[in-house]
Amino acid sequence: MLVIGGLVIGALWGGFSAKRRGGKPADIAQYAAVYAILLGLLGLFLTIAIERLL
Repeated sequence: MLVIGGLVIGALWGGFSAKRRGGKPADIAQYAAVYAILLGLLGLFLTIAIERLL
């Protein structure tokens, strides 16, 4: 669940960040993809850590 949440929040955060900086549609898509990947990986590692500790 944390992975999916990280992907969605990352995509929104990246898209809004690029839009605020005046990016073109390709820039917005790239920022959204990069932020989604980063936060998705963070969610994955948190999920693994939580499962191992509990």
